[in-house]
Amino acid sequence: SLASAAYDQGRCAGANMSGEEGVKPVTDIPTGIYTIPEISSIGKTEQQLTEEKIPYEVGQASFRHLARAQITGDTVGELKILFNRDTLEILGVHCFGNNASEIIHIGQAVMNSGNNTIKYFVETTFNYPTMAEAYRVATLNGMNRLF
Repeated sequence: SLASAAYDQGRCAGANMSGEEGVKPVTDIPTGIYTIPEISSIGKTEQQLTEEKIPYEVGQASFRHLARAQITGDTVGELKILFNRDTLEILGVHCFGNNASEIIHIGQAVMNSGNNTIKYFVETTFNYPTMAEAYRVATLNGMNRLF
C-alpha cells in the first residue's frame, strides 16, 4: 500500500511541477495487510463515523455464505460496507479473508465514481459464483437494517 501511495503522490507532484492540469492527489488510498488471512480497507471506520456523528449503517457478508468461497474452501473472511443512512453513500469498505486486498478495489472504484451509493451493488449483475458477490450480499444486509 505504501509503494502504491508513493507512486500516485509522485505522479501528482510531477504533473503539478510540469504545469499539467487536472491531476488531483489521491485521497482514498486503500490499505492492505498481507497476513493470512489478508486485511484491507478504504474509507472511514465505524469509530471515525461515530466520532463525527455521521448517521451510518453497516452491511456485512460472511465469506462462509458465498458459493465461491465454499467451492474454493476459503470460507474465513467477511466484507463490511459502511454507508450513510440518509443518502446511502458508501463511506468505507473493510474486508478480511483470502484476496481481501483484491476485493477491496471494487469498493474503491465505486466510491470514486459518480454513482457512490450502495444502490450500485443492488443494480449491478455480478458473475456467479465470485467473491464480488459479497458486495451485493453486504448491501442487502445493510439495507434490511434500515427498515
